[in-house]
Amino acid sequence: MIKKMFLAVLALGMLATSCSSDDDNVLSTSNLVLNLNGLEALGDDFVYEGWLIVNGNPVSTGTFSSVTFPQSFSVNIDDIRNATTFVLSIEPTVDSDPAPAATKILAGDFNGNSASISSNGIVGDFSASTGNYILATPTDADNTNEESGVWFLDNSSGSAVDGLNLPILPQGWKYEGWAVMNGMPISTGTFTDVSDFDENATSSSFKGTAGDGPAYPGEDYLQNAPAGLTFPTDLRGATIVISVEPSPDNSLAPFTLKPLAHMVPAAAMTHTTIAMGTGPVISLTGTVTR
Repeated sequence: MIKKMFLAVLALGMLATSCSSDDDNVLSTSNLVLNLNGLEALGDDFVYEGWLIVNGNPVSTGTFSSVTFPQSFSVNIDDIRNATTFVLSIEPTVDSDPAPAATKILAGDFNGNSASISSNGIVGDFSASTGNYILATPTDADNTNEESGVWFLDNSSGSAVDGLNLPILPQGWKYEGWAVMNGMPISTGTFTDVSDFDENATSSSFKGTAGDGPAYPGEDYLQNAPAGLTFPTDLRGATIVISVEPSPDNSLAPFTLKPLAHMVPAAAMTHTTIAMGTGPVISLTGTVTR
């Protein structure tokens, strides 16, 4: 009898230990729910990755490629409880670096059990951004095709000055100009400085052979037109766009953030300053719930 009672007590002890272990496992994680607006799919080469900032250090909450929300992630409960901030970054799909990339797109501090996150503080606040451009083709010696080029400068005072008023971007981001012709976006080049040449000023396959143009972002569409287009062209009726692009970037299309845009008027004059308007997407937002 004593032996049977001992075995019964031992069995109960083992069961209690097992249940306690299971409870510890259940309670060691909790769900973090992301509900984000406006994100676009990144293709095969990049993914989004969430991060909790815990005691000043980033803790990954996992990667994702789907942009359908809400999405839920199981995360260590202590990290969730102690997190002060949530950050979303863009990472290479194959990534040997455990730290967040420079390309951070959303961030916000927790207030209780939720965080309102935005691109404004981590990418840039574009609410006060303005832009001007002219139609001109300074890279050739032909003055009969001036409506085939766009340059982001303001010459309304009689001399050229910056045409774009944009915040300085953090590491991991660049601006890019676009002319959307017949529904096809064609880049004018990427840039980080509104007061200088863009990055393809000397290597553009579209420009003419008489020089690189003025020291401002812009492009002449004079030769080597993509299939479906003819250069020189007439940009009147086209849409001029400034986008904010991740760097590196694997897409030939404009990224989600487009702070400035404008359809060139049908009666637009060449060599005359034209004001841009607010673009279709100036910020990205979302909520994170713990």
